Amino acid sequence: MELAQEVGARLRRLRQDRGLSLSELARRSGVGKGTLSELETGQRNPTLETLYALTTALDAPLSTVVGPAPVQGAAVHAVLTDRVQDAAAVWEVYRIRIQSGAVQRSAAHVPGTEEHLLVFSGTARVGPASAPFEVGPGGHARWAADVPHLYEAVGRDVEGVLVVRYPVG
Repeated sequence: MELAQEVGARLRRLRQDRGLSLSELARRSGVGKGTLSELETGQRNPTLETLYALTTALDAPLSTVVGPAPVQGAAVHAVLTDRVQDAAAVWEVYRIRIQSGAVQRSAAHVPGTEEHLLVFSGTARVGPASAPFEVGPGGHARWAADVPHLYEAVGRDVEGVLVVRYPVG
């Protein structure tokens, strides 16, 4: 099955499992009903921002719909490399590249979500949109992701690992 169709099928299944109509999920996520319909049928490739808006509205981790597929946002290219779940949380591990020249703004995720970034190369400006901070090679950053936050490369592209922790329940 083609990637867009796989993601769409997972998204539709998750929406139906939650007992939501297309209209209700569109309202909760801020994603147009037509766009949502095209995503669910695999006729449109989703952006990272759109998938986060939808999974947040569905109270689910991003990995629930993307699996190991690479996703691309305004500035971030991410590939899910691992997913671990225990009684308290779902942990997603992504290999990411933050592209220079663009800023990726991410809406707030479910309450209690946090993100961790380990930078291999380059310098990243990340964290809450209201107070981002910089982290360079070998550095680690941690921030609450249940508020609007951003990713930006300072100068050249940034290579690193992003860990997202979603609370269970």
